[in-house]
Amino acid sequence: MATTTATLNALGLAPILTVNDLQESIRFYEKLGFSIEERYEQEGKLNGVRLVAGQARLNLTQDDWAKGRDRVKGTAMRLYFPVEQDVDELAGGIKAAGVSLERGPEDAYGGRAFMLIDPDGFKITVARGRS
Repeated sequence: MATTTATLNALGLAPILTVNDLQESIRFYEKLGFSIEERYEQEGKLNGVRLVAGQARLNLTQDDWAKGRDRVKGTAMRLYFPVEQDVDELAGGIKAAGVSLERGPEDAYGGRAFMLIDPDGFKITVARGRS
């Protein structure tokens, strides 16, 4: 087996989530504090965005339904966003914007955290503490 000394030196991580309703997902993530950093259009139609919140990047792309409309999304994955903010205050603002929390805020991950689920079932944890 060959070995290599080359190692990954990533500059960040920007997951791409395929979503059922791009506009609904944009609204959801904007309520969390994300804003659109870049829009991706094809033939004049919006089919994706790159969102930013602090140092975090998240891409959303509209499902083209090539794999069927019943394709399940969001399983076996959780997005974890470490923050330095007051988690209870942040959770209160997100709830006031109309987003339901799945759990928390509570003591977890060596600090405080809350959990929520996006419109396509992707699980999200926002935590202050160890990351």
